[in-house]
Amino acid sequence: MTHVFALAHLGQAPDTAHGVDHGVATLRGTLRDARHGGWFSAVDLSGEPVTDRKSAYEHAFVLLAASSATRAGRPGAEQLLDEALNVVHDRFWDEAAGRTRESWNRDWSESEPYRGANSSMHMVEAFLAAGDVTGDRRWAQRALAICDHLVHDVAARHHWRLPEHFTTDWEPQLDYNLAQPADPFRPYGSTVGHWLEWARLLLHLETALAAPPAWLLDDARALFTAAVTRGWSVDGADGFVYTLDWTDQPVVRSRMHWVLAEAIGAAATLWRRTGDEHYEHWYHVFWDYAGRHLIDEDTGQWRHELDETNQPASLVWHGRPDVYHAYQAILLSQSPITPSLAGLFAPAPTNHVEEDR
Repeated sequence: MTHVFALAHLGQAPDTAHGVDHGVATLRGTLRDARHGGWFSAVDLSGEPVTDRKSAYEHAFVLLAASSATRAGRPGAEQLLDEALNVVHDRFWDEAAGRTRESWNRDWSESEPYRGANSSMHMVEAFLAAGDVTGDRRWAQRALAICDHLVHDVAARHHWRLPEHFTTDWEPQLDYNLAQPADPFRPYGSTVGHWLEWARLLLHLETALAAPPAWLLDDARALFTAAVTRGWSVDGADGFVYTLDWTDQPVVRSRMHWVLAEAIGAAATLWRRTGDEHYEHWYHVFWDYAGRHLIDEDTGQWRHELDETNQPASLVWHGRPDVYHAYQAILLSQSPITPSLAGLFAPAPTNHVEEDR
């Protein structure tokens, strides 16, 4: 939400500065581990962590939020960004492997014996944002190393069915969470929405590199094709299923708002990058679906989850926990391709503290 408020503030939306500032202050205070460094995913009313596990997923979003808030020129954002860069570099980036670690216990003494594609994907987004804001090109090179491994190597070897779960040595665990297929963060099988999200990120990465490899566009095309061929309307109803098994059979058939939002972003970005009418066609198909099924025409809110018949459901998600994917789908529909979405806007001055209420 801090990232979203920062994008809105950069886009001169009124009454948004206080949202950015509240998020920055919370990340510098309430959610920060003052004893050991890093951030908790949540704390209770007494300020104690709900869980003291420190994960790459949450830290990627701290880095993303800090980068966007710094671009927006909000007070305390640069200090938050400096700290986030140090924590991510020291704790989550494995320089020798060119990959990210998944999670740690509170005092950073024990690393989880698991590696995940989901957190790695969001680290790519955060690295691109950090590099865009700081001008440090090493972050884009790190993002490239992650994509080279997980997309150009692993996904390609699995015919673009990207494995999500790995051992410490990055061996795919194809049966991981077989007994809990609807897990919101670590579901069994392959997650179609992530294929679309990776496709888009490859094109953002392309703009961040002085000499981008040709496979970035080729692999983005391949991931998009795999997603619409295997994941769209595969069970007889419109929409993307949540997960597939390794023979392309639907596992969890829920339709997630975030998957459709990422499909819009991927189609818009590929259409802009290539001029190919194929992507224009899918762009309109996706928005039409969103209008018919996901967006409440009275309130403008997105329904977070639908069942296999496109009726509101809550098998995986309860309530409306984020606006991040939907907000970015709107921006991507209107904007050129840049390393980060905050980079669409000119940097805001950093010497003011007033709110634009």
